[in-house]
Amino acid sequence: MVVGGSGVDTVVRVDSLPVPLADSVGVGPIREWPGQTGGNVALGCHALGLNVKFLDFIGDDWTGGQVREHLAKGGVDFEGMHSPSGTRRAVNLVDKTGRRMSFHDARDPEDLRMPREFYLPHLERARHVHLSITNFTRFLFDDIIEQGVPVSTDLHDWDGMDAYHREFAYRADLVFLSAAGARERIGPVMREILREGRAQAVVATAGAGGSYLLTREGSRTPRPVPATVPPAPVVDSNGAGDAYVAGFLYGRLAGRSLDDCAHLGAIAGAYACTVEGSSSLITGEALRSAR
Repeated sequence: MVVGGSGVDTVVRVDSLPVPLADSVGVGPIREWPGQTGGNVALGCHALGLNVKFLDFIGDDWTGGQVREHLAKGGVDFEGMHSPSGTRRAVNLVDKTGRRMSFHDARDPEDLRMPREFYLPHLERARHVHLSITNFTRFLFDDIIEQGVPVSTDLHDWDGMDAYHREFAYRADLVFLSAAGARERIGPVMREILREGRAQAVVATAGAGGSYLLTREGSRTPRPVPATVPPAPVVDSNGAGDAYVAGFLYGRLAGRSLDDCAHLGAIAGAYACTVEGSSSLITGEALRSAR
């Protein structure tokens, strides 16, 4: 089960990042891609052959319609509650190498809560829950832990300091984050998550630099997992981290070792970079044959 994190990305292709300071900059065709982090993880897991239930708040607006249509085409079982503030959006600048810079409009009101009677029936049937770091999802932790269901989250570019992410970091069983946020401090941040929280493993993704895995057993130094060479030219890194999460969870739910899961995540993430948005996702058969 995936909770939270749907929306629409507006993708603007630029020559380089940061963009030059100018009144007007010519760009190529601007594209809209429904998905965002929760939607992408749900779509990625479904493409790999997992049964996925996706719950979120969504607006009765054009962007919400795009999200619903895209998830339906991808075969994801989505149930949405009405969002009074509309559907989340983001504007992503993507350079020629596929790197991106995202401007995210979360827009959810601070007091937004998902009713227990809405999510509990689905939670009781779930093998695993992945929480996006939308604020309302933090209030599901108590029930998830009480039910004994493993839970993962993606902190994205957390620097190890922002208090907003800390509850997610410390209460999840499996934590993903981007190494770009903490940079040279990523090792200490990963160790802090294990020391202060309940996670059994922390995974830091580093794009073309691969990823790093830290577990409760073994060395206190995160062990590197090499990046997988993409099977085609890199087009867009949007969604690569979400695809990595989907590949990792696929391995975890199949009973693979954490190291194997990290390699599966790397393969899925590399594949995602070769297409725009979530227009094509790696299947379970392709993932297994690529190992």
